[in-house]
Amino acid sequence: MSNNTAEPRVVYEGKYQRMLVRGTWEYSERTHAGGLAAIIIAVTPDDEVLFVEQFRVPLQARTIEMPAGLVGDIDAGESIEVSAIRELEEETGWTADHAEVLMIGPTSSGASNEKIAFVRATGLRKVGAGGGDASEDITVHSIPRARAAAWLVEKMGEGYELDAKLWAGLWMIEHHLDGRPRG
Repeated sequence: MSNNTAEPRVVYEGKYQRMLVRGTWEYSERTHAGGLAAIIIAVTPDDEVLFVEQFRVPLQARTIEMPAGLVGDIDAGESIEVSAIRELEEETGWTADHAEVLMIGPTSSGASNEKIAFVRATGLRKVGAGGGDASEDITVHSIPRARAAAWLVEKMGEGYELDAKLWAGLWMIEHHLDGRPRG
């Protein structure tokens, strides 16, 4: 029997993550409510996809992402949908009338227990400047949906780090999870 089922040993614990060793595996766990993050798929009434640009310390680089944030980091009882709308507004200055969880899955199953919820935000309206909270320096990009994938490739060519989930998010704008086109 593998020793990878043994009790984990905590080797570091911080505010939001801890590092564990279980047998031969080393991995991190999110320690906030549920270990869940939300990525928000948001298209404005002018058919523009919302992206955010920010410096990410682990990569030591600027990234292009869809708006995202930890679920329950402010209020442990907060739903995924409420967290997603709060993060969307905080990061982009846009709010949504409705948020729908499309799927939940692991972000990096070999390195972390973190899961991410893809959330489709609809009924968008501009309510503020965005840019994140006091600890963030976020630039908001509103890109015409028809040009979004090409814009992402341009940004990659300029040296930005891009998460592969961006393309999954773009696909989910146009499709249901089973591949049927959205009407």
